[in-house]
Amino acid sequence: MKVGVLLSGCGVFDGAEIHEATLTLYFLDKAGVEIVCMAPNIPQKEVINHLTGEKTNETRNVLVEAARIARGNIKDINEVSADDIDALIMPGGYGVAKNFSNFLEKGADADVIPEVKRLLVEMFEKKKPIGAVCISPVIVAAALKEAKVKLTIGTDEEVAKAIEAMGQQHLVCPVSEALVDEENKIVSTPAYMEGKTIKDVAEGIEKLVNEVLRLAKS
Repeated sequence: MKVGVLLSGCGVFDGAEIHEATLTLYFLDKAGVEIVCMAPNIPQKEVINHLTGEKTNETRNVLVEAARIARGNIKDINEVSADDIDALIMPGGYGVAKNFSNFLEKGADADVIPEVKRLLVEMFEKKKPIGAVCISPVIVAAALKEAKVKLTIGTDEEVAKAIEAMGQQHLVCPVSEALVDEENKIVSTPAYMEGKTIKDVAEGIEKLVNEVLRLAKS
C-alpha cells in the first residue's frame, strides 16, 4: 500500500506543522506502508521567524522546505496522481492555509491552488481515502465544495462555520479522536487546533492513520 503525505513547507507558522507531519509519517511507517511525500513546487506565501513570530524578508520554496521533513525523499505534487497512491494524508500548519489557499483572506469563499485541488478531487472521485489533520479540513472543504462531506477541526466556531458555508458538515471532535466519514472515505482530527502538547495530538493522529488505512483496504 502506498500513502501520500502532502506537506505545505516546514514549520508551524508558514509551512507544515512538524509534530503533526512527523507523527503521521511515524504511524504510517509503523503500519508498514510505503510513504510518498509530496509538496507543490511553489514559493511560500511568507516566511516567519519561528523564534520571534515576526515576518521576514526571505523567500522560500514549499517543496524545498518540505524536503527537510521528508529527508529529501519527496516528489513534486504535479508528478503524483490518484492512480499512484491508495490514500492521501495532509498534516496541518499555517502553511496549509497560507500556501495551499487564500482561506485566511477569503474564509468560506476560499480557492485552493490548482495543484492541490486536482489531487484532492481525483482522490475523492476515485473513492480513495483522504486524511485531514488540524486546519487541513478547510482545504478539503474548499476543494470539494458542496460535496456534503463530514469534517472536524475540533471546536473552533468560526472555522466550523466556514466549513459549513462551503457546503460541508462540521462535527465537534476532541483531540484524542478522529472523525470518520465512511461514505466519502474522509477522516479528520483536530490535532493542534485543540491539543496543547505533542502527546495530546499523537492519539488522534494515530487513530486517523489507522482509519485511513482501514478505508484504503476496504
